[in-house]
Amino acid sequence: MPSFNFTARDTSGRTQRGVQSAASAVVLASELRARGWLVLDIQIAAETRVGLTDALNPSGWLPVRSIDVEMSLQQLAVMLRSGLTLLNALQTAAEHADRLKLQRILRRVMVRIEEGSSFADALSEHRVFNNLTVQLVKVGEQTGNLDVVVVRAAEAMERRRHLIQQVMTALTYPFITLMAAIGVSLFMVLNVIPKLEIFIKALGRKLPPTTVMLMDLSAWFRTNGTALLVVMVVSMLGILFATQMPGLRAPLDKFMLRVPLIGRVLCVAGTALFARALAILLRSGVTVLDALRTMEALGSNKHLAGIVAKTRQRVFAGGSLAEALTEPGGFMPMLGRMIAVGESSGRLDDVLEEVARFFENQLAVLIRQLSAVVEPAIIVFVGGVVGFVYITFFLTIYAAAGSQK
Repeated sequence: MPSFNFTARDTSGRTQRGVQSAASAVVLASELRARGWLVLDIQIAAETRVGLTDALNPSGWLPVRSIDVEMSLQQLAVMLRSGLTLLNALQTAAEHADRLKLQRILRRVMVRIEEGSSFADALSEHRVFNNLTVQLVKVGEQTGNLDVVVVRAAEAMERRRHLIQQVMTALTYPFITLMAAIGVSLFMVLNVIPKLEIFIKALGRKLPPTTVMLMDLSAWFRTNGTALLVVMVVSMLGILFATQMPGLRAPLDKFMLRVPLIGRVLCVAGTALFARALAILLRSGVTVLDALRTMEALGSNKHLAGIVAKTRQRVFAGGSLAEALTEPGGFMPMLGRMIAVGESSGRLDDVLEEVARFFENQLAVLIRQLSAVVEPAIIVFVGGVVGFVYITFFLTIYAAAGSQK
């Protein structure tokens, strides 16, 4: 029998805290009310008793990853299909969760269910479960196919994670290579050139224009480098702050969609995610309006989320889903045309799955193309900087040697 930590107010108004075993939180609450106490809070004891080993365990403070939630949902689906009750399945999933935070979350979900909450409502209280998962679970509870929709939720999270990883791979590689190029350039300008400058001045000869320009550039960076670094840091913090402001995030996301190469990658990824998630929701029995409402909060690009919100309003007013999604500067144009085919044929979910598969393949191609373009460009840039410094050095030596004849 599990133990619970409770907080209650007795008949005299004093706060009472303690630990008591009970069959469930609901049973314990009834027992406390029978004493005439006002129940303030009930938590399963395992949530609050944290030993030194748990406190020192890194998994206790590490955030819950998407893959952790996926694995727990897959375990739940297998156990539900095997005939276990939902509470027993949640208890087992909590015991096998790698992260302590996820264990606590699953136990809180158990407590909420024991108190009379639905599974979907209990999940919605925790941010680790996205709106798609909550909506699918809600449908599963209504239709009795909870194990099926939990599997679909896990698969949807897995595909979304893979899409995000692909996009991050496409954006991380250029970023790292660009930072490496800037680092090499700064090393040449701030370290190599000053040493070269001492040697050149010792010659006492007239210097080539390229040498003078390089020395002036190095001197400028050494004089204004700190101010330039402060401006860059403030600019980056300003961009991060802008991404947290609803009024600024949408224009920033819209701008990112227009950036050459990177913008197309983001647009294709957003289209694939939208098509895949909408297909899963419709196939699970969710209405179009409810599915669009879920998609508004699912996408990370706020500009595309705004288009989805406008689409839901137009569909609610009697408009066509395909026409509403053809807004310029949003999703890929092919999405609207294929949805029109799906609406006319009555096979919208199947068409959306085909669209998602097509754009997922396109995303892989775009990432390879981006790598093929960025890698030579970075090599040329770094080689150009290093080559320019060395050529300037040898021209200086040649000029000094020629002046001595």
